[in-house]
Amino acid sequence: MITNEAEVNWSIAQVLSCLLAALLDFLIGDPVGWLHPVQVMGWAIAHYTDQVLARFKSPFSQRMAGIILGTGLILGSGAAGWWMVEMTRWVHPLLGMGIEVLLLASCFAARSLRNAAESVLEPLRAGNLDEARSILSRYVGRDTANLSEPEILRAILETVTENATDGAMAPLFYALVGAALPGIGSVPLALAYKAASTLDSMVGYQEPPYTYLGWFSARAEDGLTWLPCRLTVLTLSLLSGRPFHIWRICLRDAPKDPSPNSGWSECAYAAMLGVQMGGTNWYRGVAKQKPLLGDAIDAIAPSKIKQALRLTRYCFLIWLGVALLGFSLFI
Repeated sequence: MITNEAEVNWSIAQVLSCLLAALLDFLIGDPVGWLHPVQVMGWAIAHYTDQVLARFKSPFSQRMAGIILGTGLILGSGAAGWWMVEMTRWVHPLLGMGIEVLLLASCFAARSLRNAAESVLEPLRAGNLDEARSILSRYVGRDTANLSEPEILRAILETVTENATDGAMAPLFYALVGAALPGIGSVPLALAYKAASTLDSMVGYQEPPYTYLGWFSARAEDGLTWLPCRLTVLTLSLLSGRPFHIWRICLRDAPKDPSPNSGWSECAYAAMLGVQMGGTNWYRGVAKQKPLLGDAIDAIAPSKIKQALRLTRYCFLIWLGVALLGFSLFI
């Protein structure tokens, strides 16, 4: 915990690094061709998973291997981030800060979400449904070949609002928690969360072959995302000027979603935008009914998707501002 003025100044510097990283992500995003930490994590997960599935067949052994994978990658990613920052800071403080900002920017996916949404909206505006469906298939797990324009728009909005928490707000939350821990810092906790999120997206499924291997990773990501998700809903509700309305809709609809977090995130945006998400999705030719979230006051349109992206940006800046103000009050 923070105990003196030097530690407060250190924490403020950490928050400023988060601010610079957010600016870098907003302006540039992830440069094409650069090695990304998630790529390294993904390689490690894939290699480990192949070995485990080839050698261990029993549910118990796969669960144990999954626990080792989850704890090892989460703790290892945090430790690697801490080591990189400390080693480069030892060479020169500015170099250390530069590496810190780059690593934090790699944890924030706001620009990636915006780019993904725009890449589908562009051919959709031109009336090219086939191209929009093809591009959308890169970002969602559902079948896209026969989606209508309203279904494509719903898929984009659901992707943007679900990933607003685990792609932007939750990494920022853990970066700010790390800023309050002298000697730890923002990078280790942000990278540790990014590892949990990557694990969940790669092996956190109930279906074979990841049923037992990915169990721990899915539960870990759910637990780590729970608090930042609720804080995101709280921030959105305050931004709306109708907090009780937003919470009423969320309490009514979000628990219907099997995920303890994505339903809350999507529902908060749906309530703010006056749209309804959920319905029938197809996965490998099998229909799956997703719970309806929000009220269908307005149709989902490109303007709603852009508004959702703006709301995520506002939430992000509010959290940074509150953190700076909070640490400044200690001085």
